[in-house]
Amino acid sequence: MVQSTGVYPSVRVDAAGRGVVSSAGGVLLTETVRVGGLDRVLSDELARWRSPAATHDPAKVLTDLAVSLALGGDCLADIALLRAEPELFGLVASDPTVSRTIDRLALDVDRALAAIDQARAVARGRVWSLAGRHAPDHAASVEDPLVVDLDATLVTAHSEKEQARPTFKKGYGFHPLWGFIDHGQAGAGEPAAVLLRAGNAGSNTAADHITVATRALGQLPRRLRRSRAVLVRADSAGGTHAFVGWLHRRRVGYSVGFTLPDTTAQLIARLPKEAWTPAYDAEGQPRPGAFVAELTGLMDLAGWPPGMRVLVRKERPHPGAQLRITDVDGNRITAFATNTVRGQLADLELRHRRRARCEDRIRGAKDTGLTNLPLHDFAQNQIWCALVALALDLIAWTQLLALADHPARRWEPKRLRHRLFWLAGRLARHARRTVLHLAAHHPWTPLAVQAITTLRALPAPG
Repeated sequence: MVQSTGVYPSVRVDAAGRGVVSSAGGVLLTETVRVGGLDRVLSDELARWRSPAATHDPAKVLTDLAVSLALGGDCLADIALLRAEPELFGLVASDPTVSRTIDRLALDVDRALAAIDQARAVARGRVWSLAGRHAPDHAASVEDPLVVDLDATLVTAHSEKEQARPTFKKGYGFHPLWGFIDHGQAGAGEPAAVLLRAGNAGSNTAADHITVATRALGQLPRRLRRSRAVLVRADSAGGTHAFVGWLHRRRVGYSVGFTLPDTTAQLIARLPKEAWTPAYDAEGQPRPGAFVAELTGLMDLAGWPPGMRVLVRKERPHPGAQLRITDVDGNRITAFATNTVRGQLADLELRHRRRARCEDRIRGAKDTGLTNLPLHDFAQNQIWCALVALALDLIAWTQLLALADHPARRWEPKRLRHRLFWLAGRLARHARRTVLHLAAHHPWTPLAVQAITTLRALPAPG
């Protein structure tokens, strides 16, 4: 080190380092691929797209791309990060090979997406089985259901991409609809389905909600796919006759935003004072000035499925917020519909409001390759969205299996990268074995070592 008058030390730099690897913490992700059996099952599902003389299995190309997204990449070329570390990530395809693989899959995109979804479902089942009591389906019941959240987001396009359209927020791009499996307060969540749509796609298109919900339920164990032990949550975009009717016929639970009629003020005026019960805050404690009541018996719900209940919440709006036509006596009025029979009104309302965690999942997706769809053709970008979902799966499964009892299970992708995935290391060889030495001084090295050790103690399928 040489003396420096600046605030940072000045060090001499050369290119003589040997065995040095970057993103050594990415081993967490590759171990998750192994434990979940994703490499094998994806290879089987994508066998039809592999040429007999091919060097690179399409499944390896896709898992490499997913790992690169999980490590912070946002385009196909970012797979170069893995290619630079063959001793950690194996043989990685060249950029032209990666592009050709995506092109081949995009030529038969519906079948390719179905194959990827099937592989994800099998691997998810394996991971949940290994996770035991930490798995989101553990002890799922009508009283404590597994929750699937549906929500859409906008993705800006900065060039003329296929099916990029003006959006309702005066932007330009795409309007994908997502389904996420909620891990509750203990963890984050994992993607179950994504439907890429043009930017002008409607927010409350029932057919799209049915498509995403069908794919999302297909990611769950068979015993839960038609069960009240599953709860589908959505905002008011999901509160359509067609979608709620489909959920009813599917025999799953639901909690969806509900658009109140113009006669809301008269309906609320008919509620007796004792009908209102204090609403809860995020910690489950009574929230001053917020109340919840049931409107079901006062409304004409003809055309809606039997057993549907409508619950309404009133609360003074935040300073500066503008009231809407359905707001009453200076109170912000919101409502949702559910087919849950048992439970306190405040508990059901809090459960519905916790749907906001889906916004965190979407933020994580945008930090893992969704911010900018990098390809031109719509089918290619559909494959890209599937890769984003696969990357988010790997992150969520790593947290579920290796970090279940640590606050890191709730960390978002950015924090995981800075503290674990981007750890530097050095490779050494001893007794015909390769050893990865992580930086001893790094404050998160012990957690990384513990997590890798936990994953390597789990057997791979087969």
